[in-house]
Amino acid sequence: MNIVINLNKPENISSQQAVLQVKKLLAARKAGHAGTLDPIATGVLIVCLNEATKITRFLSDLDKEYLVRLKLGERTDTYDSTGRILEKKDYQAIKEEDIRYVLNNFTGHIDQTPPMFSAIKVGGKPLYKLARKGINIERPVRSIHISEITLLSFTPPYIDLKVTCSKGTYIRTLCEDIGKTLGVGAHMVALQRTEIGNFRIEDSISIEELKHKESAFFSVDFALSHLGEIILDEDSYRKARSGIPIIFAKDNRFSSQAEQKDEEGLQYQLRINEYVRLKAPDKRLFGIGRIESERIKIERLLDMSFEK
Repeated sequence: MNIVINLNKPENISSQQAVLQVKKLLAARKAGHAGTLDPIATGVLIVCLNEATKITRFLSDLDKEYLVRLKLGERTDTYDSTGRILEKKDYQAIKEEDIRYVLNNFTGHIDQTPPMFSAIKVGGKPLYKLARKGINIERPVRSIHISEITLLSFTPPYIDLKVTCSKGTYIRTLCEDIGKTLGVGAHMVALQRTEIGNFRIEDSISIEELKHKESAFFSVDFALSHLGEIILDEDSYRKARSGIPIIFAKDNRFSSQAEQKDEEGLQYQLRINEYVRLKAPDKRLFGIGRIESERIKIERLLDMSFEK
């Protein structure tokens, strides 16, 4: 059973705890996930079983969509409602137009400092372990991209937002920064991830439903459908299966197969450093490659011989 599950993670358990429950229920040999959700958060968690665990890093880079509720007037040490309140301020002067104006500062490429209560390691130690000891250290700023942030409702002291963002975005930090910019502080009180790439909350499944229906079970090929694909000839396929890079030159017969079509059916050349699905002559997925200047390097080989 080499499958990818669109799991609707419940509140108050970690992503790893959710994965272990799935692994036990389905008697999987191996299980992993792509894109961690905090225990307070719910929603789409991509769980990969058996051979599918090899593709998690190719899913973690996908854009994500969230519904988030933040509370004005209170700052916490974790940036969410699980933490200790550090500061309280009067928020009653804040108007909807103030919020809309401030949100304009949080679209596009922005810098974000990860929270102390996070799993990021500095000097080999997870930040949250230091935070629990009351230690606060300087964290490296990271560049993220927020493609869209929409105000859904404002019912003081609560603000509901929809956020579409890149890998590495901390929604808790976004709430903290919005509160800081408004001048009254804020923290996250609820979070639901509604989308990762092609995986949507409408198509997800709860842990309780796992044994009774398979509507949220997807193939590895579908999970990687955001990548282009190349169908190899027999000679290139044999080499690739042995991990040998495939020569990718303009004057050989393979190059013509490297042209793909976009959604409008137009031809385009695969780009340098782009990942692609590698398929056998019978169109069966067997690996993932990376385009280099004159060759395709084999990044991952997959054994799909006993795929469900």
